[in-house]
Amino acid sequence: MTTRSVLISGASIAGPALAYWLHRYGFRVTVVEIAPAVRGGGYPVDLRGVAVEVVTRMGLFDRLRDARTRTREVAFLTADGRRIGAVTPEVLTGGAEGADLEIPRGDITAAFHDVTRDDVEHLFSDSIAELAEHADGVDVTFRSGTRRTFDLVIGADGIHSAVRGLVFGPEEDHVRHLGYRFTGFTAPNRHGLDSQAVMRNAPGRMTTVYAVGSGPVVSVIMGFTGTRPTKEEVRDLDSWIRLTERTFEDDGPAARELLADLRAADDVFADGVSQIRMPAWSSGRVALVGDAAFAPSFLSGQGTSLAVVGAYVLAGELATATDHTEAFAAYRRTAADFVERNQALALGANAVIPTTRHGLWFRNQAVRAQPLLAGVKVFGDGTTRAANSLRLPDYGSRTAGSLG
Repeated sequence: MTTRSVLISGASIAGPALAYWLHRYGFRVTVVEIAPAVRGGGYPVDLRGVAVEVVTRMGLFDRLRDARTRTREVAFLTADGRRIGAVTPEVLTGGAEGADLEIPRGDITAAFHDVTRDDVEHLFSDSIAELAEHADGVDVTFRSGTRRTFDLVIGADGIHSAVRGLVFGPEEDHVRHLGYRFTGFTAPNRHGLDSQAVMRNAPGRMTTVYAVGSGPVVSVIMGFTGTRPTKEEVRDLDSWIRLTERTFEDDGPAARELLADLRAADDVFADGVSQIRMPAWSSGRVALVGDAAFAPSFLSGQGTSLAVVGAYVLAGELATATDHTEAFAAYRRTAADFVERNQALALGANAVIPTTRHGLWFRNQAVRAQPLLAGVKVFGDGTTRAANSLRLPDYGSRTAGSLG
């Protein structure tokens, strides 16, 4: 196609992956990011199925394989600390050991940035304030006051996408709340956890403490049932922390220890557990990718894989179509079923946060039975099937004549 200049909003995972492929296909790419630099740290994320093939085609498989973490087990405890049992991550996903890549989020964002920083223009500490589309492109006004024109604009700016808000309307029109809220933070590794996750449950409540290796810090998620929060609730961290304290304060000494860590933490993040469901991922010369278009929620375990695969498909369709309208239609047509299958994984969240005593009892019985049922997929193999449900197109062969 003749379109050549593309602005991408967001430099996390979907944005840099898209930038890599678009540059490879000959586009002029600019990435704008509200943060002052690529964000490091964060929880481990997973690449599964065809997403592993995408990073292999990017030449990053060896680097990411070397950076991967190796979770030994996910241990389940009652709220008061009695051990129920433990399973491997593969038992939960139905995957084979070594087939998936679990990687610290900061390592994958650094890897993606490294393969784009010399070829792609980056605008840090800035964001999109206004968009005005016309016949020849999109006029963009940045928060900094700069004004520029691009052929296309792509929102890869997360579940609370500003681009989506500017073009597709209020966020609440596209959010599917899954009935939970969560509070995340890091805490000292007081109990010597080593490459493992420990999950405690009471009906409607869950705490998960996750250790990458045996380092001094663990990641904590405290999830609980609740209505979809307003933007004001999410921004008011003090009130959110007090709500979390009230929710978990009667769950025993371990929960109270984590609540003290929460009060002392300086990296608290909180939100509702939601998906983004949209009838269209594009409008005119603007499109969305990753969580901005189809966030599956962390309960699916597939947000990173969807972002990487979606970026690959979008770039490939833009490279091979005659115009952006055709490309955007093909992008959705190619990826929609894959997205829907992976979003559906989050709808079985009662295994993670059972809401009733009966549901919790049933989940615990499945954990206890697992050692006696080696080879039997007690928790199913839906994740692996969904992660491999797309036959990855080979856009390189279709665009070989136009690549530099």
